[in-house]
Amino acid sequence: MILAIESSCDETSAAVVDNSVVLSNIISSQYFHSKFGGVVPELASRAHLVSVSDITHEALDKSGIDIGSINALAVTNRPGLAGSLIVGTNFAKGLALKYKLPIVPVNHIEGHLFSGFIQDNNLEFPFTALVVSGGHTVIFLVRSYDDYEIVGMTRDDAAGEAFDKIAKLMGLPYPGGPHIDKLAKLGNAHKYEFPKPMLHDDNYDFSFSGLKTSVRYFIHKNFHSGIPEDVMPDLAASVQQAIVEVLTVKTIRAAKKYSVKSIIIAGGVSANSGLRHMMNVKCNQAGIKMVAPDMMYCVDNAAMIGFIGELKFNAQPDAYQDLKFTVNSNALRAAKR
Repeated sequence: MILAIESSCDETSAAVVDNSVVLSNIISSQYFHSKFGGVVPELASRAHLVSVSDITHEALDKSGIDIGSINALAVTNRPGLAGSLIVGTNFAKGLALKYKLPIVPVNHIEGHLFSGFIQDNNLEFPFTALVVSGGHTVIFLVRSYDDYEIVGMTRDDAAGEAFDKIAKLMGLPYPGGPHIDKLAKLGNAHKYEFPKPMLHDDNYDFSFSGLKTSVRYFIHKNFHSGIPEDVMPDLAASVQQAIVEVLTVKTIRAAKKYSVKSIIIAGGVSANSGLRHMMNVKCNQAGIKMVAPDMMYCVDNAAMIGFIGELKFNAQPDAYQDLKFTVNSNALRAAKR
């Protein structure tokens, strides 16, 4: 029985996981960042301070589990915003001291990497995983829970970052990705042709800064007085098409190279309806199984931290008594490339 806490960015989350079954998964999102056009780290950490205790109590209440029945804690300690990580880890360490519980520090990226197992416990290794969010765009080859390597990653902007920056150019509020997705459903994805960076390169890396620049020049040239309302859906659909096509083609290309039978997409951008649809269609054509977590497991959430934390604890139940672990805001696991 694991009580997990996640606070790596602007979601405060707590969950109870029992034998890989999620009993509760409470998420509190900090929507006030929208008026600043992005996450303000200092404000994010303060908001975590205010809410983490209540969110944890709510997770325990919803699960029907008393904290006296919890066997271990799991908490995100990397990567993320340093202040936000410190709030979550210090709160978890306080619980560990008070209730004499072991505590498992978890890499946030590993949480996303294996979140597909919460959705489908019949997944088999090896598989290819696309972890795609506002901060990361990475393709992994995953052989087991503790054996995986990076085979491709973004060289500049993450895909979610590109969505948000282009949305800002279009005059849409932050976070921009969901607004582009909503508009794209009403538009023609082939109305405007934008570059698909590195689509045909002989590697599995990404680059989205050039696409952002192209959209900026396009808007300045054609709509310098403002984008007409009737143009917005086609523009959003065309931008989304460029991003999701690159993500889909390169992920499937990697899956074929390494002869895997399954692809997992995870992270905030995996909630994008265009990406889910295109990846599903292309995977079916290639005879590859595609798994996309439920929406609540796409965003930053404690259930995925509890899932991988439970696996780590079960593998080494005596290894997590030390409270001296620290946070690391930039630690994407040093995986082989």
